[in-house]
Amino acid sequence: MLSFLLKLRTRAQQLFRLSDSHTMLVWAVVVGVAGAFATSIFREGIHLLEVLFGNKSEGLVALALSLPWPVRIVLPAAGGLVAGMCLLIAARRPCKQASTDYMEAVTIGDGVVPVWQSVWRSLSSLITIASGGSIGREGPMVQLAALVSSLIGRWVHFDPPRLRLLVCCGAAAGITSAYNAPIAGAFFVTELVLGSMAMESFGPIVVSSVVANITMREFAGYKPPYEMPVFPTVTGVEVLLFVVLGLLSGALAPYFLRLLSASKKQFSKLPLPLPVRLALGGLIVGIISVWWPEVWGNGYEVVNSLLHTPWTWGMLLLMLVFKLIATAATTGSGAVGGIFTPTLFVGAVLGCLYGQAVHAIWPDATSAPFAYAMVGMGAFLAAATHAPLMAILMIFEMTLSYQVMLPLMLACVIAYFIARTSEQTSMYEVTLRRTREEKERLRLASTQMRELVRPADTVVHLSANVKDMTRVFLEYPVKYLYVVDDAGHFRGVVALKNITSDLLDDKGCDAKTAADYLQPEFDVLTPDMSLGTALQHFLAFQGERLPVIENRVQPTLLGVVYKTSLLDAYFRLNPTSR
Repeated sequence: MLSFLLKLRTRAQQLFRLSDSHTMLVWAVVVGVAGAFATSIFREGIHLLEVLFGNKSEGLVALALSLPWPVRIVLPAAGGLVAGMCLLIAARRPCKQASTDYMEAVTIGDGVVPVWQSVWRSLSSLITIASGGSIGREGPMVQLAALVSSLIGRWVHFDPPRLRLLVCCGAAAGITSAYNAPIAGAFFVTELVLGSMAMESFGPIVVSSVVANITMREFAGYKPPYEMPVFPTVTGVEVLLFVVLGLLSGALAPYFLRLLSASKKQFSKLPLPLPVRLALGGLIVGIISVWWPEVWGNGYEVVNSLLHTPWTWGMLLLMLVFKLIATAATTGSGAVGGIFTPTLFVGAVLGCLYGQAVHAIWPDATSAPFAYAMVGMGAFLAAATHAPLMAILMIFEMTLSYQVMLPLMLACVIAYFIARTSEQTSMYEVTLRRTREEKERLRLASTQMRELVRPADTVVHLSANVKDMTRVFLEYPVKYLYVVDDAGHFRGVVALKNITSDLLDDKGCDAKTAADYLQPEFDVLTPDMSLGTALQHFLAFQGERLPVIENRVQPTLLGVVYKTSLLDAYFRLNPTSR
Protein backbone atom coordinates (compact mmCIF):
# COMPACT_ATOMS: atom_id res chain seq x y z
CA MET A 1 0.00 0.00 0.00
CA LEU A 2 2.82 2.40 0.93
CA SER A 3 4.76 1.71 -2.26
CA PHE A 4 1.57 2.29 -4.24
CA LEU A 5 1.07 5.71 -2.61
CA LEU A 6 4.67 6.68 -3.27
CA LYS A 7 4.35 5.69 -6.92
CA LEU A 8 1.04 7.55 -7.15
CA ARG A 9 2.63 10.70 -5.69
CA THR A 10 5.53 10.50 -8.14
CA ARG A 11 3.22 9.95 -11.12
CA ALA A 12 1.01 12.84 -10.03
CA GLN A 13 4.02 15.15 -9.75
CA GLN A 14 5.16 14.16 -13.22
CA LEU A 15 1.69 14.36 -14.77
CA PHE A 16 0.72 17.74 -13.30
CA ARG A 17 4.30 19.03 -13.14
CA LEU A 18 4.02 19.79 -9.45
CA SER A 19 7.01 21.34 -7.75
CA ASP A 20 7.86 20.70 -4.09
CA SER A 21 6.08 23.93 -3.16
CA HIS A 22 2.89 22.84 -4.94
CA THR A 23 3.10 19.42 -3.33
CA MET A 24 3.36 20.98 0.13
CA LEU A 25 0.21 23.00 -0.50
CA VAL A 26 -1.65 19.80 -1.37
CA TRP A 27 -0.45 18.05 1.75
CA ALA A 28 -1.27 21.16 3.80
CA VAL A 29 -4.91 20.67 2.79
CA VAL A 30 -4.78 17.03 3.92
CA VAL A 31 -3.18 17.99 7.22
CA GLY A 32 -5.72 20.76 7.78
CA VAL A 33 -8.59 18.28 7.52
CA ALA A 34 -6.79 15.68 9.63
CA GLY A 35 -5.92 18.24 12.30
CA ALA A 36 -9.53 19.38 12.55
CA PHE A 37 -10.69 15.79 13.03
CA ALA A 38 -8.01 15.15 15.67
CA THR A 39 -9.05 18.16 17.75
CA SER A 40 -12.74 17.27 17.33
CA ILE A 41 -12.09 13.79 18.66
CA PHE A 42 -10.37 15.26 21.72
CA ARG A 43 -13.20 17.75 22.23
CA GLU A 44 -15.77 14.95 21.94
CA GLY A 45 -13.78 12.89 24.45
CA ILE A 46 -14.06 15.68 27.02
CA HIS A 47 -17.80 15.95 26.39
CA LEU A 48 -18.32 12.20 26.81
CA LEU A 49 -16.44 12.16 30.11
CA GLU A 50 -18.48 15.13 31.34
CA VAL A 51 -21.66 13.23 30.53
CA LEU A 52 -20.26 10.19 32.31
CA PHE A 53 -19.60 12.32 35.39
CA GLY A 54 -23.22 13.52 35.34
CA ASN A 55 -23.07 16.81 33.48
CA LYS A 56 -26.35 17.45 31.65
CA SER A 57 -25.29 20.80 30.19
CA GLU A 58 -22.15 22.19 28.64
CA GLY A 59 -19.17 23.38 30.63
CA LEU A 60 -17.12 22.19 33.57
CA VAL A 61 -18.42 24.95 35.82
CA ALA A 62 -21.95 23.65 35.24
CA LEU A 63 -20.70 20.16 36.12
CA ALA A 64 -19.13 21.42 39.34
CA LEU A 65 -22.32 23.23 40.33
CA SER A 66 -24.36 20.08 39.76
CA LEU A 67 -22.20 17.94 42.05
CA PRO A 68 -22.38 17.76 45.88
CA TRP A 69 -19.38 19.28 47.65
CA PRO A 70 -17.72 15.98 48.63
CA VAL A 71 -17.70 14.89 44.98
CA ARG A 72 -16.25 18.28 43.96
CA ILE A 73 -13.28 17.52 46.18
CA VAL A 74 -12.83 13.88 45.20
CA LEU A 75 -13.32 14.06 41.42
CA PRO A 76 -10.35 16.36 40.55
CA ALA A 77 -8.10 14.37 42.91
CA ALA A 78 -9.17 11.04 41.40
CA GLY A 79 -8.75 12.45 37.91
CA GLY A 80 -5.24 13.60 38.79
CA LEU A 81 -4.37 10.13 40.10
CA VAL A 82 -5.53 8.40 36.90
CA ALA A 83 -3.87 11.06 34.74
CA GLY A 84 -0.60 10.50 36.59
CA MET A 85 -0.82 6.77 35.90
CA CYS A 86 -1.21 7.54 32.20
CA LEU A 87 1.97 9.60 32.34
CA LEU A 88 3.82 6.71 33.97
CA ILE A 89 2.68 4.43 31.13
CA ALA A 90 3.86 7.03 28.61
CA ALA A 91 7.30 7.06 30.22
CA ARG A 92 7.70 3.28 30.14
CA ARG A 93 8.60 3.07 26.47
CA PRO A 94 11.93 4.80 25.77
CA CYS A 95 11.72 7.73 23.38
CA LYS A 96 14.45 8.34 20.82
CA GLN A 97 13.49 11.99 20.57
CA ALA A 98 14.70 14.48 23.17
CA SER A 99 11.12 15.64 23.78
CA THR A 100 7.57 14.66 22.92
CA ASP A 101 6.58 18.28 22.34
CA TYR A 102 5.88 19.24 18.73
CA MET A 103 7.75 22.52 19.12
CA GLU A 104 10.91 20.63 20.01
CA ALA A 105 10.32 18.28 17.06
CA VAL A 106 10.30 21.31 14.74
CA THR A 107 13.01 23.50 16.23
CA ILE A 108 15.66 20.98 17.28
CA GLY A 109 14.33 17.67 15.93
CA ASP A 110 13.60 16.12 12.57
CA GLY A 111 9.81 16.51 12.70
CA VAL A 112 9.13 13.09 14.22
CA VAL A 113 6.52 13.30 16.99
CA PRO A 114 6.52 10.13 19.15
CA VAL A 115 3.24 8.24 18.90
CA TRP A 116 3.16 6.24 22.14
CA GLN A 117 4.11 9.13 24.41
CA SER A 118 1.86 11.64 22.64
CA VAL A 119 -1.22 9.43 22.82
CA TRP A 120 -0.83 8.57 26.50
CA ARG A 121 0.02 12.15 27.44
CA SER A 122 -3.05 13.36 25.52
CA LEU A 123 -5.18 10.80 27.36
CA SER A 124 -3.72 12.05 30.65
CA SER A 125 -4.61 15.60 29.68
CA LEU A 126 -8.12 14.52 28.66
CA ILE A 127 -8.74 13.01 32.10
CA THR A 128 -7.28 16.00 33.93
CA ILE A 129 -9.44 18.47 32.01
CA ALA A 130 -12.67 16.45 32.19
CA SER A 131 -12.28 15.95 35.95
CA GLY A 132 -12.01 19.68 36.62
CA GLY A 133 -8.30 20.47 36.35
CA SER A 134 -7.60 24.19 35.94
CA ILE A 135 -5.69 23.92 32.69
CA GLY A 136 -6.22 24.65 29.01
CA ARG A 137 -7.34 22.09 26.46
CA GLU A 138 -5.58 23.74 23.51
CA GLY A 139 -2.21 22.15 24.36
CA PRO A 140 -3.20 18.50 23.79
CA MET A 141 -5.39 19.52 20.85
CA VAL A 142 -2.44 21.08 19.04
CA GLN A 143 -0.19 18.17 20.06
CA LEU A 144 -2.63 15.64 18.56
CA ALA A 145 -2.95 17.64 15.34
CA ALA A 146 0.85 17.83 15.11
CA LEU A 147 1.10 14.08 15.78
CA VAL A 148 -1.31 13.28 12.96
CA SER A 149 0.56 15.54 10.55
CA SER A 150 3.87 13.93 11.55
CA LEU A 151 2.44 10.46 10.92
CA ILE A 152 1.16 11.53 7.51
CA GLY A 153 4.54 12.98 6.59
CA ARG A 154 6.38 9.86 7.73
CA TRP A 155 3.89 7.68 5.88
CA VAL A 156 4.75 9.30 2.57
CA HIS A 157 8.48 9.45 3.39
CA PHE A 158 8.98 13.20 3.68
CA ASP A 159 12.54 14.33 4.35
CA PRO A 160 13.16 16.16 7.68
CA PRO A 161 12.77 19.76 6.38
CA ARG A 162 9.40 19.03 4.74
CA LEU A 163 8.33 16.88 7.69
CA ARG A 164 9.01 19.74 10.09
CA LEU A 165 6.97 22.08 7.89
CA LEU A 166 4.11 19.58 7.79
CA VAL A 167 4.13 19.37 11.60
CA CYS A 168 3.90 23.17 11.68
CA CYS A 169 0.87 22.96 9.38
CA GLY A 170 -0.74 20.49 11.78
CA ALA A 171 -0.05 22.74 14.78
CA ALA A 172 -1.65 25.69 12.99
CA ALA A 173 -4.68 23.53 12.23
CA GLY A 174 -4.91 22.62 15.92
CA ILE A 175 -4.80 26.23 17.13
CA THR A 176 -7.37 27.24 14.53
CA SER A 177 -9.70 24.42 15.54
CA ALA A 178 -9.42 25.33 19.22
CA TYR A 179 -10.04 29.09 18.88
CA ASN A 180 -11.78 29.57 15.51
CA ALA A 181 -8.97 31.94 14.52
CA PRO A 182 -7.29 30.81 11.27
CA ILE A 183 -5.10 33.89 10.83
CA ALA A 184 -3.91 33.81 14.42
CA GLY A 185 -3.36 30.07 14.14
CA ALA A 186 -1.02 30.58 11.21
CA PHE A 187 0.83 33.40 12.93
CA PHE A 188 1.08 31.39 16.16
CA VAL A 189 3.25 28.83 14.42
CA THR A 190 5.29 31.22 12.27
CA GLU A 191 5.92 33.74 15.06
CA LEU A 192 6.45 31.34 17.96
CA VAL A 193 7.69 28.06 16.50
CA LEU A 194 9.48 29.03 13.29
CA GLY A 195 10.41 32.58 14.21
CA SER A 196 10.28 33.68 10.56
CA MET A 197 7.75 34.73 7.93
CA ALA A 198 9.27 33.11 4.83
CA MET A 199 6.54 32.56 2.23
CA GLU A 200 7.81 29.04 1.49
CA SER A 201 6.68 27.99 4.97
CA PHE A 202 3.96 30.57 5.67
CA GLY A 203 1.94 29.64 2.57
CA PRO A 204 1.30 25.98 3.47
CA ILE A 205 0.66 26.92 7.10
CA VAL A 206 -2.02 29.41 6.07
CA VAL A 207 -3.64 26.85 3.76
CA SER A 208 -3.72 24.23 6.52
CA SER A 209 -5.13 26.73 9.02
CA VAL A 210 -7.92 27.89 6.69
CA VAL A 211 -8.85 24.33 5.67
CA ALA A 212 -9.03 23.31 9.35
CA ASN A 213 -11.37 26.19 10.10
CA ILE A 214 -13.64 25.32 7.16
CA THR A 215 -13.69 21.69 8.28
CA MET A 216 -14.54 22.58 11.89
CA ARG A 217 -17.53 24.65 10.76
CA GLU A 218 -19.05 21.47 9.33
CA PHE A 219 -19.21 19.81 12.75
CA ALA A 220 -22.49 20.18 14.61
CA GLY A 221 -22.26 22.24 17.77
CA TYR A 222 -18.93 23.88 16.91
CA LYS A 223 -18.74 27.50 17.98
CA PRO A 224 -16.04 29.96 19.01
CA PRO A 225 -14.97 29.63 22.65
CA TYR A 226 -15.62 33.29 23.46
CA GLU A 227 -18.78 35.23 22.69
CA MET A 228 -17.39 38.72 22.21
CA PRO A 229 -19.69 41.74 22.59
CA VAL A 230 -19.55 44.68 20.19
CA PHE A 231 -16.44 46.71 20.96
CA PRO A 232 -17.18 50.41 21.54
CA THR A 233 -15.52 53.25 19.66
CA VAL A 234 -12.44 54.49 21.50
CA THR A 235 -11.35 58.08 20.86
CA GLY A 236 -9.37 60.86 22.44
CA VAL A 237 -7.55 60.57 25.73
CA GLU A 238 -9.05 57.15 26.46
CA VAL A 239 -6.47 55.60 24.12
CA LEU A 240 -3.85 56.47 26.73
CA LEU A 241 -5.72 54.36 29.29
CA PHE A 242 -5.24 51.32 27.08
CA VAL A 243 -1.54 52.17 26.90
CA VAL A 244 -1.43 51.99 30.71
CA LEU A 245 -3.23 48.64 30.51
CA GLY A 246 -0.46 47.43 28.21
CA LEU A 247 2.14 48.58 30.72
CA LEU A 248 0.38 46.73 33.54
CA SER A 249 0.02 43.56 31.47
CA GLY A 250 3.68 43.61 30.47
CA ALA A 251 4.76 44.11 34.07
CA LEU A 252 2.46 41.45 35.59
CA ALA A 253 2.68 38.67 32.99
CA PRO A 254 6.22 37.62 34.00
CA TYR A 255 5.05 37.23 37.60
CA PHE A 256 2.24 34.96 36.43
CA LEU A 257 4.74 32.76 34.61
CA ARG A 258 7.10 32.81 37.59
CA LEU A 259 4.22 31.66 39.80
CA LEU A 260 3.67 28.63 37.56
CA SER A 261 7.38 27.90 37.47
CA ALA A 262 7.72 28.17 41.25
CA SER A 263 4.76 25.84 41.70
CA LYS A 264 6.44 23.21 39.51
CA LYS A 265 9.63 23.46 41.55
CA GLN A 266 7.81 23.08 44.85
CA PHE A 267 5.80 20.07 43.67
CA SER A 268 8.94 18.43 42.27
CA LYS A 269 10.55 18.61 45.71
CA LEU A 270 7.76 16.51 47.26
CA PRO A 271 8.89 12.89 47.85
CA LEU A 272 5.75 11.55 46.18
CA PRO A 273 5.12 9.46 43.06
CA LEU A 274 3.89 11.36 40.02
CA PRO A 275 0.27 10.11 40.25
CA VAL A 276 0.08 11.16 43.89
CA ARG A 277 1.45 14.62 43.04
CA LEU A 278 -1.21 15.06 40.35
CA ALA A 279 -3.84 13.85 42.80
CA LEU A 280 -2.63 16.44 45.32
CA GLY A 281 -2.92 19.17 42.69
CA GLY A 282 -6.46 18.01 41.90
CA LEU A 283 -7.28 17.93 45.60
CA ILE A 284 -6.32 21.60 45.95
CA VAL A 285 -8.59 22.47 43.02
CA GLY A 286 -11.38 20.38 44.53
CA ILE A 287 -11.18 22.08 47.92
CA ILE A 288 -11.28 25.54 46.35
CA SER A 289 -14.25 24.52 44.18
CA VAL A 290 -16.38 23.87 47.26
CA TRP A 291 -16.75 27.67 47.54
CA TRP A 292 -15.68 28.67 44.03
CA PRO A 293 -16.75 26.07 41.47
CA GLU A 294 -15.72 28.54 38.74
CA VAL A 295 -12.07 27.44 39.17
CA TRP A 296 -12.85 24.22 37.30
CA GLY A 297 -11.75 24.10 33.69
CA ASN A 298 -9.91 26.63 31.57
CA GLY A 299 -12.05 29.67 32.37
CA TYR A 300 -14.20 29.93 29.23
CA GLU A 301 -17.43 30.25 31.19
CA VAL A 302 -16.12 32.92 33.55
CA VAL A 303 -14.66 35.04 30.76
CA ASN A 304 -17.88 34.88 28.74
CA SER A 305 -19.80 35.84 31.88
CA LEU A 306 -17.74 38.93 32.72
CA LEU A 307 -17.86 40.05 29.07
CA HIS A 308 -21.66 40.18 29.17
CA THR A 309 -22.68 40.65 32.81
CA PRO A 310 -21.37 43.04 35.47
CA TRP A 311 -19.17 41.66 38.26
CA THR A 312 -18.24 43.45 41.45
CA TRP A 313 -14.56 44.21 41.88
CA GLY A 314 -14.46 42.09 45.03
CA MET A 315 -15.83 39.05 43.22
CA LEU A 316 -13.40 39.57 40.36
CA LEU A 317 -10.43 39.87 42.69
CA LEU A 318 -11.32 36.73 44.63
CA MET A 319 -11.98 34.87 41.39
CA LEU A 320 -8.56 35.87 40.10
CA VAL A 321 -6.75 34.79 43.26
CA PHE A 322 -8.46 31.39 43.51
CA LYS A 323 -8.06 30.71 39.79
CA LEU A 324 -4.34 31.49 40.01
CA ILE A 325 -3.97 29.06 42.91
CA ALA A 326 -5.94 26.36 41.08
CA THR A 327 -3.95 26.81 37.87
CA ALA A 328 -0.63 26.80 39.73
CA ALA A 329 -1.64 23.62 41.57
CA THR A 330 -2.72 21.84 38.38
CA THR A 331 0.26 22.77 36.23
CA GLY A 332 2.75 22.57 39.08
CA SER A 333 1.76 19.03 39.97
CA GLY A 334 2.84 17.91 36.50
CA ALA A 335 -0.51 17.79 34.69
CA VAL A 336 -0.32 17.90 30.89
CA GLY A 337 -2.23 20.71 29.25
CA GLY A 338 -2.02 24.24 27.95
CA ILE A 339 -1.70 27.51 29.82
CA PHE A 340 -2.68 29.54 26.75
CA THR A 341 -6.34 29.74 27.79
CA PRO A 342 -5.62 30.39 31.50
CA THR A 343 -3.42 33.27 30.31
CA LEU A 344 -6.36 34.73 28.40
CA PHE A 345 -8.46 34.31 31.55
CA VAL A 346 -5.99 36.22 33.73
CA GLY A 347 -5.72 38.97 31.11
CA ALA A 348 -9.50 39.30 30.91
CA VAL A 349 -9.96 39.56 34.67
CA LEU A 350 -7.09 42.03 35.09
CA GLY A 351 -8.44 44.11 32.21
CA CYS A 352 -11.93 44.08 33.71
CA LEU A 353 -10.62 45.17 37.12
CA TYR A 354 -8.64 47.96 35.49
CA GLY A 355 -11.69 48.92 33.42
CA GLN A 356 -13.87 49.14 36.52
CA ALA A 357 -11.33 51.40 38.19
CA VAL A 358 -11.01 53.88 35.30
CA HIS A 359 -14.77 53.75 34.67
CA ALA A 360 -15.43 54.63 38.31
CA ILE A 361 -13.10 57.64 38.04
CA TRP A 362 -14.24 58.87 34.57
CA PRO A 363 -17.64 57.28 33.96
CA ASP A 364 -18.58 59.62 31.12
CA ALA A 365 -15.28 59.45 29.23
CA THR A 366 -14.43 55.74 29.35
CA SER A 367 -15.80 52.56 27.84
CA ALA A 368 -17.46 49.80 29.80
CA PRO A 369 -15.14 47.40 31.71
CA PHE A 370 -15.72 44.60 29.20
CA ALA A 371 -13.80 46.59 26.57
CA TYR A 372 -10.75 46.67 28.81
CA ALA A 373 -11.20 42.96 29.48
CA MET A 374 -11.05 42.22 25.74
CA VAL A 375 -7.90 44.28 25.25
CA GLY A 376 -6.43 42.86 28.46
CA MET A 377 -6.73 39.35 27.03
CA GLY A 378 -4.58 40.29 24.06
CA ALA A 379 -2.06 42.38 25.99
CA PHE A 380 -1.48 39.73 28.66
CA LEU A 381 -1.18 37.03 26.00
CA ALA A 382 1.35 39.10 24.04
CA ALA A 383 3.42 39.62 27.17
CA ALA A 384 3.33 35.96 28.18
CA THR A 385 4.07 34.48 24.75
CA HIS A 386 6.34 37.22 23.35
CA ALA A 387 4.20 37.04 20.21
CA PRO A 388 2.34 40.37 19.91
CA LEU A 389 1.30 39.93 16.28
CA MET A 390 -0.38 36.62 17.03
CA ALA A 391 -2.14 38.10 20.08
CA ILE A 392 -3.43 41.09 18.09
CA LEU A 393 -4.80 38.91 15.31
CA MET A 394 -6.40 36.44 17.72
CA ILE A 395 -8.43 39.06 19.56
CA PHE A 396 -9.29 40.76 16.27
CA GLU A 397 -10.60 37.49 14.82
CA MET A 398 -12.63 36.88 17.96
CA THR A 399 -14.24 40.31 17.83
CA LEU A 400 -14.23 40.93 14.04
CA SER A 401 -14.20 44.62 14.93
CA TYR A 402 -11.90 47.29 13.52
CA GLN A 403 -12.74 49.46 16.52
CA VAL A 404 -10.65 47.20 18.75
CA MET A 405 -7.51 47.39 16.61
CA LEU A 406 -6.10 50.76 17.74
CA PRO A 407 -6.19 50.17 21.52
CA LEU A 408 -5.37 46.48 21.04
CA MET A 409 -2.24 47.10 18.95
CA LEU A 410 -0.94 49.72 21.36
CA ALA A 411 -1.54 47.58 24.43
CA CYS A 412 -0.10 44.39 22.92
CA VAL A 413 3.07 45.97 21.57
CA ILE A 414 3.76 47.89 24.77
CA ALA A 415 3.08 44.79 26.88
CA TYR A 416 5.47 42.80 24.72
CA PHE A 417 8.36 45.25 25.08
CA ILE A 418 7.81 45.62 28.83
CA ALA A 419 7.76 41.83 29.29
CA ARG A 420 10.89 41.42 27.15
CA THR A 421 12.88 43.36 29.74
CA SER A 422 12.23 40.56 32.24
CA GLU A 423 14.75 37.73 31.94
CA GLN A 424 13.71 34.10 31.41
CA THR A 425 9.96 34.73 31.25
CA SER A 426 8.03 33.29 28.36
CA MET A 427 5.25 30.76 28.11
CA TYR A 428 7.20 28.58 25.69
CA GLU A 429 10.73 27.23 26.03
CA VAL A 430 11.29 27.66 22.30
CA THR A 431 10.81 31.42 22.71
CA LEU A 432 13.28 31.52 25.58
CA ARG A 433 15.81 29.56 23.54
CA ARG A 434 15.40 31.85 20.55
CA THR A 435 15.79 34.91 22.79
CA ARG A 436 18.95 33.49 24.33
CA GLU A 437 20.34 32.73 20.87
CA GLU A 438 19.47 36.22 19.67
CA LYS A 439 21.26 37.77 22.64
CA GLU A 440 24.24 35.49 22.06
CA ARG A 441 24.41 36.55 18.41
CA LEU A 442 24.25 40.22 19.40
CA ARG A 443 27.04 39.62 21.90
CA LEU A 444 29.13 37.80 19.33
CA ALA A 445 28.47 40.48 16.72
CA SER A 446 30.15 42.98 19.04
CA THR A 447 32.91 40.55 20.04
CA GLN A 448 36.44 41.91 19.68
CA MET A 449 39.71 40.02 19.61
CA ARG A 450 40.49 40.98 23.19
CA GLU A 451 37.85 38.40 24.26
CA LEU A 452 39.55 35.60 22.29
CA VAL A 453 43.19 36.27 23.20
CA ARG A 454 45.12 33.35 24.67
CA PRO A 455 48.65 33.35 26.16
CA ALA A 456 51.46 33.10 23.61
CA ASP A 457 53.75 30.26 24.75
CA THR A 458 56.05 30.30 21.72
CA VAL A 459 57.76 33.61 22.41
CA VAL A 460 61.55 34.13 22.25
CA HIS A 461 63.84 37.11 22.74
CA LEU A 462 65.82 38.72 19.96
CA SER A 463 69.01 37.27 21.51
CA ALA A 464 67.72 33.67 21.66
CA ASN A 465 70.17 31.21 20.05
CA VAL A 466 69.34 28.35 17.72
CA LYS A 467 69.43 25.76 20.50
CA ASP A 468 66.86 27.69 22.54
CA MET A 469 64.61 28.15 19.53
CA THR A 470 64.93 24.49 18.52
CA ARG A 471 63.89 23.46 22.02
CA VAL A 472 60.73 25.57 21.73
CA PHE A 473 59.96 24.14 18.28
CA LEU A 474 60.31 20.60 19.68
CA GLU A 475 58.01 21.39 22.60
CA TYR A 476 55.29 23.07 20.53
CA PRO A 477 54.14 21.87 17.06
CA VAL A 478 54.20 25.34 15.46
CA LYS A 479 55.68 26.85 12.33
CA TYR A 480 56.60 30.24 13.76
CA LEU A 481 58.09 31.65 16.96
CA TYR A 482 57.18 35.18 18.01
CA VAL A 483 60.10 37.46 18.68
CA VAL A 484 60.04 40.32 21.20
CA ASP A 485 62.61 42.88 22.32
CA ASP A 486 63.54 43.98 25.82
CA ALA A 487 60.42 46.18 26.05
CA GLY A 488 58.13 43.26 25.12
CA HIS A 489 57.35 44.75 21.73
CA PHE A 490 56.56 42.38 18.90
CA ARG A 491 59.37 42.48 16.30
CA GLY A 492 58.43 39.64 13.94
CA VAL A 493 58.67 35.85 13.69
CA VAL A 494 61.21 33.09 13.18
CA ALA A 495 60.13 30.40 10.72
CA LEU A 496 60.83 26.73 11.46
CA LYS A 497 61.76 26.04 7.83
CA ASN A 498 64.64 28.56 7.91
CA ILE A 499 66.28 27.03 10.97
CA THR A 500 65.82 23.44 9.79
CA SER A 501 67.26 24.38 6.40
CA ASP A 502 70.45 25.74 8.01
CA LEU A 503 70.74 22.75 10.31
CA LEU A 504 70.37 20.27 7.44
CA ASP A 505 72.90 22.14 5.29
CA ASP A 506 75.29 22.40 8.27
CA LYS A 507 75.83 26.13 7.70
CA GLY A 508 77.25 26.68 11.16
CA CYS A 509 74.30 28.39 12.76
CA ASP A 510 75.47 28.00 16.37
CA ALA A 511 76.43 31.67 16.58
CA LYS A 512 73.18 32.92 15.08
CA THR A 513 70.30 34.37 17.11
CA ALA A 514 66.62 35.10 16.53
CA ALA A 515 67.61 38.50 15.15
CA ASP A 516 69.42 36.77 12.29
CA TYR A 517 66.31 34.78 11.27
CA LEU A 518 63.80 37.54 11.97
CA GLN A 519 60.92 38.12 9.50
CA PRO A 520 59.61 41.57 10.52
CA GLU A 521 56.73 41.64 8.02
CA PHE A 522 54.09 39.43 9.62
CA ASP A 523 50.30 39.81 9.88
CA VAL A 524 49.02 40.79 13.32
CA LEU A 525 45.69 41.44 15.05
CA THR A 526 44.70 44.19 17.48
CA PRO A 527 42.40 43.88 20.54
CA ASP A 528 39.66 46.10 19.06
CA MET A 529 39.46 44.15 15.81
CA SER A 530 36.03 42.63 15.00
CA LEU A 531 35.28 39.01 14.10
CA GLY A 532 34.77 39.79 10.44
CA THR A 533 37.99 41.77 10.08
CA ALA A 534 40.01 39.12 11.91
CA LEU A 535 38.52 36.43 9.69
CA GLN A 536 39.77 38.30 6.63
CA HIS A 537 43.27 38.31 8.12
CA PHE A 538 43.09 34.57 8.68
CA LEU A 539 41.90 33.94 5.14
CA ALA A 540 44.88 35.88 3.79
CA PHE A 541 47.34 34.24 6.19
CA GLN A 542 45.93 30.67 6.10
CA GLY A 543 47.60 29.75 9.37
CA GLU A 544 46.35 28.34 12.67
CA ARG A 545 47.04 31.38 14.85
CA LEU A 546 47.95 35.04 14.69
CA PRO A 547 49.66 37.30 17.25
CA VAL A 548 47.77 40.13 18.94
CA ILE A 549 49.55 43.43 19.66
CA GLU A 550 48.37 46.44 21.63
CA ASN A 551 48.52 48.77 18.61
CA ARG A 552 50.78 49.67 15.73
CA VAL A 553 52.50 52.49 17.62
CA GLN A 554 52.94 50.48 20.82
CA PRO A 555 53.26 46.88 19.51
CA THR A 556 53.32 45.11 22.87
CA LEU A 557 52.59 41.39 22.36
CA LEU A 558 49.40 40.51 24.23
CA GLY A 559 48.98 36.90 23.09
CA VAL A 560 47.54 34.93 20.20
CA VAL A 561 44.13 34.17 18.70
CA TYR A 562 43.54 30.68 17.38
CA LYS A 563 41.57 30.06 14.22
CA THR A 564 39.40 27.46 15.98
CA SER A 565 38.23 30.03 18.55
CA LEU A 566 37.47 32.52 15.81
CA LEU A 567 35.54 30.02 13.70
CA ASP A 568 33.59 28.77 16.71
CA ALA A 569 32.45 32.32 17.50
CA TYR A 570 31.65 32.97 13.84
CA PHE A 571 29.53 29.81 13.50
CA ARG A 572 27.60 30.64 16.66
CA LEU A 573 26.94 34.06 15.18
CA ASN A 574 25.81 32.52 11.87
CA PRO A 575 24.41 29.03 12.67
CA THR A 576 23.00 28.59 9.14
CA SER A 577 26.50 28.77 7.67
CA ARG A 578 27.47 25.41 9.16
